Amino acid sequence: MIAKKIVLKFPHQLVDQPIVYKLVKDYNLEFNILKAYVTPREEGLLVLELKGTDSDYKKSIKYLSNIGVKVQLLSQDVSRNEERCTHCGACVTICPTGALQVDPSTRKINFYNEKCIACGLCITACPPRAMKIHF
Repeated sequence: MIAKKIVLKFPHQLVDQPIVYKLVKDYNLEFNILKAYVTPREEGLLVLELKGTDSDYKKSIKYLSNIGVKVQLLSQDVSRNEERCTHCGACVTICPTGALQVDPSTRKINFYNEKCIACGLCITACPPRAMKIHF
């Protein structure tokens, strides 16, 4: 069993299609919606955590690509500019998943992108604007 966080970008003609339903029904995947921006007649964006067998996951990614959905891993979309980060800690208290944590020995902020759900709260909380989401 694997679990991966992915970002799906839908062209406007697919926004009203039951794509997540097909991931469950045809590919036996469990899903958790982490973030969604879907507007009729416009592009849609969906951040999901998918769980299932590696084989079913790979087949589902092929299906998504074939119908025109752009797929990328979530960790590719969230980054921190190390040069801009002042390690002030403003992001730590606002992060709902613990993706940003203070190292007790160095007092520096560690970013664990595998825990990140791209909620964007750290972006508004960060005074030097070191955090970025690249959708």
